[in-house]
Order: sequence, then C-alpha cells, then structure tokens
Amino acid sequence: MVINVFGGGRWKIAFDERTHIFRNGAETTELALKKGERVYVDTMSDNNNHDIFARNIRLGVAAPPADASGQITSVDTAHGEVALRDNINSVPVHFGVDKETQITNGNTPINLGALKPGALVHVKFSAQSGYRGIAREITVIAMPGAAFTFVGKVTFLDVHRGILAIQNADGRTYDIHFSRTQLPEVNSLTVGTRVNLVAIFEGSQYTAQSMKVIAGPGAEARE
Repeated sequence: MVINVFGGGRWKIAFDERTHIFRNGAETTELALKKGERVYVDTMSDNNNHDIFARNIRLGVAAPPADASGQITSVDTAHGEVALRDNINSVPVHFGVDKETQITNGNTPINLGALKPGALVHVKFSAQSGYRGIAREITVIAMPGAAFTFVGKVTFLDVHRGILAIQNADGRTYDIHFSRTQLPEVNSLTVGTRVNLVAIFEGSQYTAQSMKVIAGPGAEARE
C-alpha cells in the first residue's frame, strides 16, 4: 500500500500474513484497508528486499499518534518548523513545534533554539488535519559534540577501515569509527572482546576517544 505521511511525501509499505491489522482496537483483515482512510503504521526495515514492512496497521480514530526517529537536518525557530531525515528510508519529514511541544535532552528540558542540525532525536506526533505533524514530544538521543560511553562486546572489527561495532549495554549495536594512532589498543582486539569505550558523536558518526578492555572473548565481564 502507499500512504501520504505527515510532513509530505509518499511511502510504499509492504505487508503480508505476518502483519496485524486493527480497527478501533479489534483485529481485522486486509479487506478493511480502503483508499482514503487514515492509518497508523508501526514499521520496520525489511533488509532482504530493502522495503518498509508493516508490523501493525491501525485504522480509526482510536489509534495512537505516529512516532518518528532520525537526524535533524534543519531548525526554523522563527516559524517553529523542523526537518528530520527519517531512519527507515532517509526521506525528509517536516513537522511543526508549538508552545505545547516538550523538548528534552536527557532529563533536561530545552527550547527549540537549543535543538541543532545533526542531532539524533525521537519524535512523538499529535495527529492534525492534512499531512502536517505537530510534535508533542521531542527527545534528543545525541547532540553533535556530546561524549558517550559504550560498554559491551565487539561484534565487528575492521582495523584497516577504522571501524568497529559494539553490542552496547542498552541492547543496541553501534558503529564506532577510530584512528589507530588515537586508539592503539585496537591492534590487540578481536571479535568477542568486551570493552569500555568513550566516543564523541560528530553528527554523522561516533568517533572513539579512549578504550579499555574489560574481558577477552568468552570471558565473563568484570568490573
């Protein structure tokens, strides 16, 4: 199916027998999907076919507001408008910010002027008429220049390209770029090693600043 999304643009979304379809909270079938109906879709990326796949499709006014996650590309404080590059398919999503919008960086409330291009955010929308979203909550995940500590197992390592992946304590896997001169410890790393690594978020990537080996492959983590 093809849907018009908040902020403009059209998404082609795949669904099959794994997709759950609900109308006002009750599960139904694909026969309930009608052209022109407002829908709320929980999506994931189908890496095999490079498609956007629908896990859940909700019809009717009882559905929850849509969410989006991605990277801020522009902030217009004068008009209260923000542009976001969506994580799923990298299309731009434009949405409004009003006096009711709550913006937080960690546990700290911030204003729209403190929200900078390059920031990674999660946005919760309020449904509005037409295809324009008004953000109710904007949660900053990472601001350019911020330092982050990653603790977990190395799942990928390419010393020549200067990139490794860490399965972090939050359950997510992060790609970390590094310089061998800045981080000589990588020469003794292997996949499976547990590390404590400090990196700077630079807007387009995380860059390692320091690292400490916690335990070798197969060993239990030690404080």
